[in-house]
Amino acid sequence: MKRTHAHIYLFAVLSMCFWAMSFVWVKIVYKYYEPLTTITLRLLIASLLLWTIVPLLRIPLKIRREDIGWFLLLAFSEPFCYFLGEAFGMKYVSSTVGAIIISTIPLFVLIPGMLFFKERLSLMNIVGVIVSFGGIVTMMYTSGYGFGGSPDAPLHGVLLMFFAVLSAVGYSMLIKRLADRYHAATLVAWQSFLGALYFLPLFYLFDYAKFRAVTPNAELIGAVLTLTVFASVLAFLLYIPVIQRIGIAKANVFANLIPVMTAVFSYFILAEAFTLRKVVGMALVIGGLFLSEINLHKNRSSEAPNEP
Repeated sequence: MKRTHAHIYLFAVLSMCFWAMSFVWVKIVYKYYEPLTTITLRLLIASLLLWTIVPLLRIPLKIRREDIGWFLLLAFSEPFCYFLGEAFGMKYVSSTVGAIIISTIPLFVLIPGMLFFKERLSLMNIVGVIVSFGGIVTMMYTSGYGFGGSPDAPLHGVLLMFFAVLSAVGYSMLIKRLADRYHAATLVAWQSFLGALYFLPLFYLFDYAKFRAVTPNAELIGAVLTLTVFASVLAFLLYIPVIQRIGIAKANVFANLIPVMTAVFSYFILAEAFTLRKVVGMALVIGGLFLSEINLHKNRSSEAPNEP
């Protein structure tokens, strides 16, 4: 590794670390706030920070009039639909299981890439998909509970997490249309702002009364701020130069670190069980993800980074 590239790889690892920690921080916030409140606060604070930081970096925020509809659809798929699935799903699945399911997004992005963008899958890519699914099934099955009945992964929680995965796939398809026209920071700033506008009515209708009833303490404020600053702002700002320097395909390989980091953080911070079945399932998912990257770098085009 060249010395000039060392900081880029450090940025990549740090951004994955922040996204992995988001699955732990959100569990802490859920002790006080409901998912809609958590999402809305996160997007509002992220929007405020991004719309302040991005101009300071001399990155334009202006978008073309003909692209407004695409930006609205982009923000609807993610963060709106994505966060609905992830936020409510994380109420029912463990941090580790949630991170592993979300880490399958690169696999599912391959399907529309092959069907709509004429990207080719090698035999090794297909083997990787099968191995990863085997790992997910292993994670979801627990003796005495069956499929989707595990305390770590009840069926409704798993389905909600996969709704987030499918939303991210739609987001990736939309981002292909806009990525060549706008800087990644511009896209993230707008999707955070529009996403906050989508969530505000739901927050007011369903969570506002509960939100007012909670008296924030140091643990809650700290978790909300760290979740927003690190996972929604800094992770993206660190990841942008990684994409620009080494490309989307190579940058995506680092996403395989997320479930590993989340499992470790959850063990030490949330005291989640580290069972043999969880370790085996996690190894299969990560192994499949690495297999899916083999011979793929030349075929994959641009994708945008996705938020836990």
